[in-house]
Amino acid sequence: MLSIFRGSLARRARRAVGLCAVAGLTSLAAPVMAQPATQQITYLLPAPANLPAFAPLMLAEKKGYYAAEGLSVRWLTVQGGADVGKQLASGNGDLGGGLGDTPIVLRPNGIPIKGVALLGGRTLHQLVVRNDANIKSPADLKGKTITVLSYQDTGFYATLGLLASAGLTRTDARIQGAGPAGVWQQVATGKADAMVGTPEWAQNIEDAGVKVTMTSTDKYFPGMAQAILASDKTIAEKPEMVRKFVRATIKSVAEIMRDPAAAAKEYCATVPGYKGKEAEIEKILTYYARNVYPGQERLGAFDPARVTKLQDFYMQEKIIREKSNLADLFTNQFVQ
Repeated sequence: MLSIFRGSLARRARRAVGLCAVAGLTSLAAPVMAQPATQQITYLLPAPANLPAFAPLMLAEKKGYYAAEGLSVRWLTVQGGADVGKQLASGNGDLGGGLGDTPIVLRPNGIPIKGVALLGGRTLHQLVVRNDANIKSPADLKGKTITVLSYQDTGFYATLGLLASAGLTRTDARIQGAGPAGVWQQVATGKADAMVGTPEWAQNIEDAGVKVTMTSTDKYFPGMAQAILASDKTIAEKPEMVRKFVRATIKSVAEIMRDPAAAAKEYCATVPGYKGKEAEIEKILTYYARNVYPGQERLGAFDPARVTKLQDFYMQEKIIREKSNLADLFTNQFVQ
């Protein structure tokens, strides 16, 4: 009887050791299996990353929204939105930023990119004029000096649209590609009369002590907000990567819309150089939350009617030489 009992204990001990060994192997393997691979991507910015226009992107990164999607983002600045599109089509980046109308301008030139998300239902670019320049409407821009970020930026094409709305052409005004600093500094110093650019540049001019008037360009023609852009190749080969990036970014836009004051505090704590400027950034982000981001039935989605209207306008004013199919200009498949 004792030998049977001892044999039973021995068998139980052997089974226990075996189970522990398996459990040990499982516990060692589990962490390796549980860690998803991080996907490295490159996002092309049309202007320096520290511009508040890119607050949704910078805050999404700081809060770990991209990391939560398994993405590690490298930010690279190029020479404007049109250049972003060209670089993406050449395979020099995965995603990038421009205006929603960037594909309208580039597609006729054989550059296969499209918008995958639109960050707002209204227009990003503003017409900013010195109050002493006597400019009350686009018609008054004749003979004036207007600064834009660069000739490769979609702000340049927005300026052409602005002039066209008053029956003017590029030769009726002096348009200068002045870079991210000169675009507002030339207006502040009186070297330029007006600027077509982002709300934060208008704030910079006012901070320099110059009174300006800011008007959304969509008062004169149907412009668009910032867009996330991708090449046809990237959309076809990396759809899940695109979806993840769009989802994280839209989440950040929604948070800024809900509470621009809180977003301003987080932004100033995140981006170098803005410490102590919370009030200024709150003013800028509030402008975005009220005047740029609203107006979409679904946050992030393109409105086919608005895209059609803008493309028709560009064609009518000979800013583009041919129209593209709507399906080639944008997709809403990544907006949830």
